[in-house]
Amino acid sequence: MKFFFILLLNFIFFQSYSQIDSVKKSPLTFNGYLDLYYAYDLGNPSTHNRPEFICSYNRHNEVNINLAYAKASYNTAKMRTSIALMAGTYANINLAQEPGVLKNIFEANIGFKLSKKNNLWIDAGVFQSHIGSESAVGIDNWNLSRSILADNTPYYESGAKISYTTKNEKWFLSALLLNGWQKISRIEGNNTPAFGHQISFKPSSGVLINSSSFIGNVFPDSVIKMRYFHDFYLQWQANERFAIQAVFDVGIQQKSKLSSNYNVWHSSAIISKYAFTKKIILAVRGEYYFDPNEVIIVSNSPNGFQTYSYSLNIDYKITDNVLWRIEGRSFTSKDKIFLLEKQPNNSNYFFITSLAATF
Repeated sequence: MKFFFILLLNFIFFQSYSQIDSVKKSPLTFNGYLDLYYAYDLGNPSTHNRPEFICSYNRHNEVNINLAYAKASYNTAKMRTSIALMAGTYANINLAQEPGVLKNIFEANIGFKLSKKNNLWIDAGVFQSHIGSESAVGIDNWNLSRSILADNTPYYESGAKISYTTKNEKWFLSALLLNGWQKISRIEGNNTPAFGHQISFKPSSGVLINSSSFIGNVFPDSVIKMRYFHDFYLQWQANERFAIQAVFDVGIQQKSKLSSNYNVWHSSAIISKYAFTKKIILAVRGEYYFDPNEVIIVSNSPNGFQTYSYSLNIDYKITDNVLWRIEGRSFTSKDKIFLLEKQPNNSNYFFITSLAATF
């Protein structure tokens, strides 16, 4: 943690220096991010921990840091590299199983261009995940809190990837060799390679279609159970004010070693946003997560995890790089897996506000 704040102080010094020497454009750049929040859960958990399937903004009734990082990047025509160190409740829960200082790594990767004529790259290290339309960086997402499907698919990954972008930038293709499902270090006893792909297509400036996958074993080799997962989303920017996004994820996993029987889960979400002005934006979300065998989310309930969620958030852009957000959200489950007024309940409600800035 001390190293993180030393890096942050160095970042501020170099950022000030780069502004003074702005005549020369250096391949070395620095930037940072800070996301503060306060959440109030009507279930009023005494531990201040919100339900375990919530992996961002997960602390109740306290002002806290979801994510803060300082990042250095070095980019030229033939190589690119970045390293970012982080702190916050996002890191505490999502990287809890990573050893030592790996818990504070947000990004650490290096890449080289393989072709003089084509935009073909190979990269290796720790990256933000290739799965899903939502990232750990809240200011980049349409909603304040993350969807259930985003919180329960990888936010980060480690390994190597080869990627290609067409000259007209309509197609992006990538193939990945990974250490596992949201892992920097492999779990003990696992030596099975994991793979992934990503294909993005932009038929026009306002439309994005994306397909991403993961294939791999997420257990020790002695009890190997293969997981096959696919994420699909479609995004349409109708005009300057209105945009909509549809997401559908599906996964299957072997029930036991070498089994031909599989557990299946799937999730879907519809998100839309409307800009009243350049500063005021409203977004709504509806989603459903179906995991009856509790492959991903364990609730220990009779029917497994089967939950709907709805949210409404209003954003106010204080400046181009500072965003204030307020959101109300509900969960409704088939079984009584939540608390409301200290009693088991099918529903859960919470409110959250955040202030995020990039610099």
